[in-house]
Amino acid sequence: MLNALEVVTTVVVGLMVGVEFSVAFIMNRILDALPEDSGQLGHAHGGRMLGALMPFWYIGSVALSAIWAVAGWHRHGAGLVATAAGLLIVSVVMSMLLLVPINNRNKTWTPESRPADWKEQLHRWERFHYVRVAIIIAAFALLASALV
Repeated sequence: MLNALEVVTTVVVGLMVGVEFSVAFIMNRILDALPEDSGQLGHAHGGRMLGALMPFWYIGSVALSAIWAVAGWHRHGAGLVATAAGLLIVSVVMSMLLLVPINNRNKTWTPESRPADWKEQLHRWERFHYVRVAIIIAAFALLASALV
């Protein structure tokens, strides 16, 4: 049963990393290259879609990692898993304090209602997001290493 938990946790976190990496390095570039107001509308729509899904994915990843760390404390790699769970907690706290407030504003913007500094706010979100992606990649690497 513990082996199944290890694999499921690693896959769930790995998929989350893939989605967030894609947002950072692919989707944002595509949206920024769209003409006129299309990019801003795309960012707002993406903020609504992923803003509804990602909290469950992040909290679920923390929970799965914590369960693995506790259930497998006697096994090799438990420290790696505990560290990964800690990094995932950091990513959740960072999200709540830094990224979610910007996203909550962004997802309501339209070309008529957006603030004058909307691009700066999106760039700030992107910078925080790059840091968060690095953190969850590190957590994923630790989980994958613990499988060995």
